Amino acid sequence: MMRFLFFILFLFQFTSFNAQSLISKFTRISRPEKCWVLSHPFVAKRAFKATIRSYFITDSIKNSGTIGDDMSGGKMDAFKHAYWIACVTKAIGSRKALKLGKAHEKGNKLQFKKHELEDKILPDSISSVMDLLNNEQGAAVAKDKQLSETQLQQKIMELLLQGKLACIRKDKRGNYLTCNGELIDLHQWFGKWGVPKCLIKSNEN
Repeated sequence: MMRFLFFILFLFQFTSFNAQSLISKFTRISRPEKCWVLSHPFVAKRAFKATIRSYFITDSIKNSGTIGDDMSGGKMDAFKHAYWIACVTKAIGSRKALKLGKAHEKGNKLQFKKHELEDKILPDSISSVMDLLNNEQGAAVAKDKQLSETQLQQKIMELLLQGKLACIRKDKRGNYLTCNGELIDLHQWFGKWGVPKCLIKSNEN
């Protein structure tokens, strides 16, 4: 009953913000993310708007080609997560933003169990760790409330280029490598959460 009331409050918050579209989006997100929304009905609108804005900026940077287009363990993937949580932190605070990030990763674990792809690849444990580390960096930067949107982008880009974000090790062809430099055959690891991928600093990829 309490969750139903939270859901009603959530919908009420969005009645002037294309409610039908939002309801459709709500039904498509993972169960952990739905739980986050239902637990934070009064800030969900701000989090949603910040998320949409961050994705718009990320797509623009991806299309520019300045840091490549690798959204599966590459620099763009690292930037996307750090900037997303930075934007959400600026909107609702770091504690709630980081909880949303964790809910997203729990959703990825459920996707993995259902063999559902994210960014054309099956989620795995190292990818999740990478995202959580980058979320932490984004939240830390955004605690400075004086930063403008442009300055926030610049700060995240600086972290990326300084190697303070996390990426996943790959060869020049985009194949995943272990920390020993061995090629990972993803077909052999399909359906397994603990793929032996290797985290590296974002200026090493």
